[in-house]
Order: sequence, then C-alpha cells, then structure tokens
Amino acid sequence: MVKDEIMQLLAEAGRSAQAKGALPSFALPEVPVQRPASPAHGDYASSLPLKLARAARMNPLAIAQVLVQELPPTDLFALVEVAPPGFINFTLSPQWLAGQVDVIAREGAAFGNVDLGHGQSVQVEFVSANPTGPLTAASGRGGALGDALANVLVAAGYRATREYYVNDSGSRMEAFNQTLYARYAQLLGRDVEVPADGYHGAYMVEIAREIVAEEGDRLLRLSRREAEVELSKLGLAKMLSSIQETIALMGIRYDAWFSEQSLYDRGIVAHVLDLLRERGYVGEREGAVWFVSTALGEDKDNVLVRRNGVPTYFASDIAYHYDKFCIRKLDQVIDIWGADHQGHVPRMRAAVAALGVAPERLKILIHQMITLRRGNEVVRLSKRTGDIITLREVLEEVGADACRFFFLSRSADAHMDFDLELAKKQSNENPVYYVQYAHARIASILRYASGTDYADGDVLLLQHEAEQALIRKMLELPELVELMARALEPHHLPHYAQELAAIFHSFYTQCRVVSDDLALTKARLKLVEAARVVLANTLHLMGITAPEQM
Repeated sequence: MVKDEIMQLLAEAGRSAQAKGALPSFALPEVPVQRPASPAHGDYASSLPLKLARAARMNPLAIAQVLVQELPPTDLFALVEVAPPGFINFTLSPQWLAGQVDVIAREGAAFGNVDLGHGQSVQVEFVSANPTGPLTAASGRGGALGDALANVLVAAGYRATREYYVNDSGSRMEAFNQTLYARYAQLLGRDVEVPADGYHGAYMVEIAREIVAEEGDRLLRLSRREAEVELSKLGLAKMLSSIQETIALMGIRYDAWFSEQSLYDRGIVAHVLDLLRERGYVGEREGAVWFVSTALGEDKDNVLVRRNGVPTYFASDIAYHYDKFCIRKLDQVIDIWGADHQGHVPRMRAAVAALGVAPERLKILIHQMITLRRGNEVVRLSKRTGDIITLREVLEEVGADACRFFFLSRSADAHMDFDLELAKKQSNENPVYYVQYAHARIASILRYASGTDYADGDVLLLQHEAEQALIRKMLELPELVELMARALEPHHLPHYAQELAAIFHSFYTQCRVVSDDLALTKARLKLVEAARVVLANTLHLMGITAPEQM
C-alpha cells in the first residue's frame, strides 16, 4: 500500500537524519500517515514532525524540513511539501498513478487484499437466532454484517470461518415444544392451550399441519412428554430447514452449524462449571449456582444454574466459548449479536477472562434494530400472515443484493431505516442499482471494444484529471480493507462502492473510451478493465453480484 511505502520512506529518512546528526538519537515512534481532509494538502500527510518535537527538542517545522531532505529518491511523488504547524504533505506522481492501472489489472481478484492477519484463525458467529421461529427482517442485518466481515477478514489475510450457534436447548426450546404439541393436538380436535410464554405466530400452526400430514395422530397415542420429545425433533428439523433456506436465499454459506445441546451431550457444560468452581468463580446461594462476576470487576453476579437445577443460557454460552478458545483453539472470536443482547456483553467478557483467555481475543459487535418502511409509511405487520415480517419475505420482495447493500449501509451501532420501495427502484435513486449499473456499463464498454486488443496499451497516457481521480479512488481499496479488518466495520463498503461508481460515471462522461485515437483507446480500455476489477472486488466483499448487463 502507498501508505506503508510512505511510512517506510519517512522511517528511513529519520534514521538517516539521526546518523548524520541532523536529528538527535532516540527511538523513532511508529510513523503516522493519513489522507488529508482537503485534496489541496496532497494525497497523504504525516504528522511525524509533531510527534518528534518533544524528544528532538526542535521546532516541528524544522524537523519536517530535515526529514524531507533525507527522503530516499523515489518516483512515487510529484510534490512533497512542509506545512504548518509540522506536517509533511505528499502528492502522488501522475505517471506513477497511471502505472498502477497495470498493477490492478494484473492482480485481478486479489487486488485489495492485504496480509494483516498472517493466517490467524478467526471465527465469525452471526445471526444465531433461536430455532423457535422464522428469521425476522432484523436477522438480515446481522447476516449481511457477519458475512461481509468474514469476506473482509479473508481479504485481510485471516483464516475466517462462519458459524451459526443453534440454541436447541433450554427454556425457549421447551416453550417451543409445548406450543407445537398444543397446535398439533388442536388440529386433531383436542382442546389443548398454547402456554402463555409460548409462540403464538401463525407459523407454528403451519408446522403442526405439516406434521399431521406426515404423522397423522400417531403422536397423540404417546404420553404427552414422549409426544413433546418427538415433536421437538420434528419441529426443530423443520425450523432449521426453513432458516437454512432463508440463509441460502441471502447468499450466505456457513462453515458450521453448532448445536447448543451438544455442549451438554459432550459434558462441556459440566466440565466448565467444575473449572470455574476450581478457580473460585462459582458460588452458591439462595439455592442457585452463581458466576461470581464481581470478582472480575462486574457490578453483579450472574446465575449459572437455577434453583430447579436447570442451567441458564449463560452457562451454555460460557461452555460454547470454552469450546471455541480452549478446544478448537481459535485465535480470535467475533460474536455478532442483536441489540437485545447488549447487557450480556460485560458478563461474557468476564467469563472469558475467568476461563484464562485474554479478553481482547473476543470481539462482540452489537447491531441495532431496523425499521422497515415503504416510503414514509412504517411497515409493522406481514401482508402474508398478519404477524411478524420474516427475512424471507423481504428477500423475496427486494432481492438478496438490495438486502445486503441496505443492511450494510449503516454502522452496526446505528439504528437504520430500510425503505423497501427505494430498494426495488430501477433508477439511480437506488444506491445498489447505481453501483451495479456502473459495473454493467463497464461490461458493456468492454463488450463493445471486444475486437480491440489493448494488452499493449500505454497507461502513461492516462493523464486526464478524471482518469487520475478514478485511479486514486481505486487505490483506496487495500487501505479500506485494512481499516475494516482492524475496526470490524464493513459498513464502509457500500459508501466506497457508491463513490467509486460516481467517479467512474464522471470519467465516462468526460473521457470517450473508444475513439479514433487508437493509442488512447487502448490505454482507456485498460483503465476501464481495472475499474471493473476494483468494483467487482468491492461487490464481492459485500456478497453482492456484479452484473454484466442490466
């Protein structure tokens, strides 16, 4: 990356200045390099002279002058300037910029990749909604966020895996089982009430109806408990199948579906409770078993096993993270949870620390709720069933690409409005259409020029302001990948895609690609091909298709 090259050049300049006595001898800090807010200040800027001022006991402007004088020779810059109160501004050379078109085209699908992770293993666990109902529209936000983040991490040199944690144990599954039994019995003429804390959605009746069609009244000839156990297996399988189909519609492919019940079956929950007890993090009072979170700085302790002997979901969550860190030995774990899990974050971090795992190896992202709209109207109920709006309905209405783009377009910690009508528009008002249209336009240009062999095109001819602006924007992708991987913020992708598309459309308007000037035509076709590469790579990171025509 250009930023890294500038950092290295400045570090060399600092060491050279110290060797010559132009700067005092002291340990040089990490070199800060950033993009200036104003293009008037160049392509990059460094505040290194300001960082060195105290140690060097020199005026930052004087330090800047020394560093500029000691910069190794390079064809990277057209201009290097010192600016008050102690900045060094770098403007990239137009010739060097033009030469990067060949680099981008040569790297192809690998352009944008950086080696930040050095092959470390990182697991991204996301969606993980209880298998007690269909995925809601809100789950789509976690799905888009998790899948795009995993793509970014792979591009940043990590071995990223995607996992869905199936909550197939505990009190909510018990409520699901009792509800399904009631609906099944009702369809067969029995007067059985749905429990007050059960699931009252129409989907439960549909599942029960399917089971009646497949099993008849066979299960009513069993004891209620036996029937609930049987129905639980049948109902869970149907719910998981429905969830998996919806996930597939969104274009997400998990590497693993992890069963909560397996933690009990393998004895992991019991083992972890014993381990925490040995380490002094378990206490018993009021007939319950508690995790002594206060010993790790938390405000209150948390129940692990209720008075009735049933473990809480917190107990299995700790066991799940023990499995991740201590059995599978993952280097990093990223959990993506909905807003209703915000309060669970501090105690989960405390539990990981109690397991002897460095807390910084666990990252937890909370995504806020969404509001569905049709223009100015808030959509609250499903047209199909009259109750919850499922993710499948949204996917079927607007498509996976629009869902992913809109769900990713805000930072996870911000509430978002999703305008279904806008997402369906075939116009530039719709940002995903605008971006995909740019890719389709590029494909159209390349098809039109398919008879022109531009392999020997001279990219140094690309000196027009619009051409240079497009190259500059394309070169931001590797830096963006690094930023997103460090900050775990894939929401930058839709914004970058829109900016890149806008700059391409501007270039297309100002610069005729195929003209009577064959040399310039070949150069511009190379630039168009490079733009195709970068835009396609950006869409791939979002999990969105790059259409050849629209």
